[in-house]
Amino acid sequence: MSQRQIIQVFEQYQKSRFQFVQTVADLALRPQNIEILQNAGVMSLLRPLMLDVVPSIQQTAALALGRLADHSDDLAEAVVKEDILPQLVQSLASQNRFYKKAAAFVLRSVAKHSPELSQAVVACGGVDALVLCLEEFDPGVKEAAAWALGYIARHNASLSQSVVDAGAVPLLVLCLLEPEMALKRIAASTLSDISKHTPELSQTVVDVGAIAHLAQMILNPDAKLKRQVFSALSQISKHSVSLAEMVIEADIFPAAVACLKDPDDYVRKNVTTLMREVVKHTPELSQVIVNCGGMAAVIDYLGECRGNLRLPGIMMLGYVAAHSENLAMAVILSKGVPQLALCLSEEHEHHIKAATAWSIGQIGHHTPEHAKAVATSDLLTKLLELYMDASSSEDLQAKSKKALKSILQKCTYLPGLEPLLYDVPSNILKYVVCQFSKVLPNDSKARRLFVTSGGLKKVQEIDAEPGSSLQEHINAINSCFPEEIVRYYSPGYSEVLLERLENYQPA
Repeated sequence: MSQRQIIQVFEQYQKSRFQFVQTVADLALRPQNIEILQNAGVMSLLRPLMLDVVPSIQQTAALALGRLADHSDDLAEAVVKEDILPQLVQSLASQNRFYKKAAAFVLRSVAKHSPELSQAVVACGGVDALVLCLEEFDPGVKEAAAWALGYIARHNASLSQSVVDAGAVPLLVLCLLEPEMALKRIAASTLSDISKHTPELSQTVVDVGAIAHLAQMILNPDAKLKRQVFSALSQISKHSVSLAEMVIEADIFPAAVACLKDPDDYVRKNVTTLMREVVKHTPELSQVIVNCGGMAAVIDYLGECRGNLRLPGIMMLGYVAAHSENLAMAVILSKGVPQLALCLSEEHEHHIKAATAWSIGQIGHHTPEHAKAVATSDLLTKLLELYMDASSSEDLQAKSKKALKSILQKCTYLPGLEPLLYDVPSNILKYVVCQFSKVLPNDSKARRLFVTSGGLKKVQEIDAEPGSSLQEHINAINSCFPEEIVRYYSPGYSEVLLERLENYQPA
């Protein structure tokens, strides 16, 4: 065989290897092919090709493995069991940028599925190798590495700490300064994933100056970047008062409030989430957001969105109102109660209704004036309906009951209380009757209305246990009226009158 024929054989072999990995990579894009490839034992066939002498074959083999692992946790586990990860990590340091991107994609595809698979990436030195990739010149390599680190960090605090210990955070902050938009987005997203678990991890991100760099990007025209920026700031703010104050001190507000008019749904949601995480800590931080127009803007926002996009705004109003009477009154004066009433009637998801019920309770439980604002929006009967509805989730029933009881204990607005005298369980009825027993002794007009509206008649029909607190409240109400009026509205009194009529002998 001539030299030329030998060369042709090698070329044909090389061409066949490349064609094989390319075909597998293409087939792995379609979910219907995955099981067939797995049953054909493609993992063990791809493994030696990761060490091929031809760079393009190595890269395409890695790409094919990444696509397979990305599809399901079973295939990701197969990558781990085939012992491919150590080989991949070892070759990361010496290969070209195309291979590094493909290798980072494999690590990301494995890590995304579970903490256990992420731990397998950490155990084979994957995090250290990915951090080294963050120092590469090529922005595509940095992006692929940052993305993989984000998938590792998002699972739990321990894995996130592994990413921090490998020195990723300062390099991720430097990535925020790069001109490539995709790299900025992924860096912000990964910083968010690191920050979300504990105050200590958030502090690590803050200590390298991340807040200042994130703050500079809140008015960037790129919506996907702003989503990640506000997400990262939210995750930092949520842990403690001091971290929330650092975010406030970066002069993010009132500029962030303007982003509630952004056309992107998730930018608006993440801005609202940031405000929720700030206001929950202290009355002072709540007041900062109220003063810069944040609360009024959130109330407007609630009128413009639906579903889960509403959830952070609903909770934000509850957190503000919970701090003090004055802040709760600010929510009322900003027309927050009618907006929450709309959310309660329009939303079908129970967790959203439960959050709304909780927020209504935080607004109405302070004083009779606060309770009246809730009652005049017909929210007491709505809360009662949700509590009594057998189809309501356990959490929704519990939050509706708690909100209703806390508001009733302050409510002296009788027109709002009267509908709750009818078809109400005794554990709620006692609070309603108690409020009437407090108001009626001091208000003659209310006593007259109570009689003419049928309230006194309804109270006489209540079957209360002798000596119970409910019976005591009924006795207190009855003592506000002449005895003959109470008798007149008592059950069976008409029969007594008829009996007297039958026994009556005219003179």
